[in-house]
Amino acid sequence: MSNSNKETTIVRWGILGCGNVTEKKSGPAYQKTAGFEIAAVMRRDKDKAADYAKRHGIKKYYTDADKLINDPEIDAIYIATPPDSHKLYGLKVAEAGKICCIEKPLSPSYEDSNAIYEAFREKDLPLFVAYYRRTLPRFEQVKNWLETNSIGEVRHISWHFSRPASEQDLSRIYNWRTDAKVATAGYFDDLASHGLDLFNHLLGDIQEVSGNSLNQQGLYSANDATTACWIHEKGITGTGSWNFGCFTREDKVSIYGSKGKIKFSIFNDENIILSNEDGKTSLFIAHPENVQFYHVKAMKEQLSENTMHPSNGKTATHTSWVMDQITNNR
Repeated sequence: MSNSNKETTIVRWGILGCGNVTEKKSGPAYQKTAGFEIAAVMRRDKDKAADYAKRHGIKKYYTDADKLINDPEIDAIYIATPPDSHKLYGLKVAEAGKICCIEKPLSPSYEDSNAIYEAFREKDLPLFVAYYRRTLPRFEQVKNWLETNSIGEVRHISWHFSRPASEQDLSRIYNWRTDAKVATAGYFDDLASHGLDLFNHLLGDIQEVSGNSLNQQGLYSANDATTACWIHEKGITGTGSWNFGCFTREDKVSIYGSKGKIKFSIFNDENIILSNEDGKTSLFIAHPENVQFYHVKAMKEQLSENTMHPSNGKTATHTSWVMDQITNNR
């Protein structure tokens, strides 16, 4: 379906992979959005699929992904599986000619992300990616401060994120997020992608980037420590460091301008702070109960009103390129 077509009927969604992320973050957002309906879900475990459908008031469930994708009563597919399967299922959804939203990251590599993007582009099918921070009011306020020159000309952005190894990490219990075969760069894939994608949204696309990544703790197969530096299209410089074996948790972003500074956190529920010649402004803007609500709402607006969703296949593929450059996964 072309982006230019108006949606006049209910868009019936199928969720492929109804795990934890769909319980509160995303699934209820689809059910709360006028014009959207979750008509079916799929999970390989039949009992878990049936339980999810019952608890969320969904009529049908499947244990076979192909049956969900090719169900004639399903108009759109939300792929919420681990990233190593995104290409497999994404290409099948494109072949079926259906609208799609894929969880972030779009895939573990730029090459696979680009393949997914091209498959939907060639068929003129809407492809959304769940980098939902682009639509959250908290970060839209940061964007407004930047666009109104509240800190003058932007010079530099820095982000440090660290946290201790979890009990699961230390116990060496299997976790797909730290399995290099599933998530090539481990927690960096899962978490840093959110912030780097947001920085592209706030400051313009990153054009040059390099980094280093290694495994310091040896607790799992994926790397656990990464550093990077980059340059945005407007000449804004950036640096980042991510470490998943530190003593304390920190999540600090600073944007430096010629006339001020903005501080905020990507994941922590904290105030955003603007400091400039007028003083200090500290705002707390709560996230919605279902954090993907505005992301899902914006999808409906694109389908029915011809607006452009800020997180799509093209933007997410660029974020995958940035991630690859940092981790040398190319």
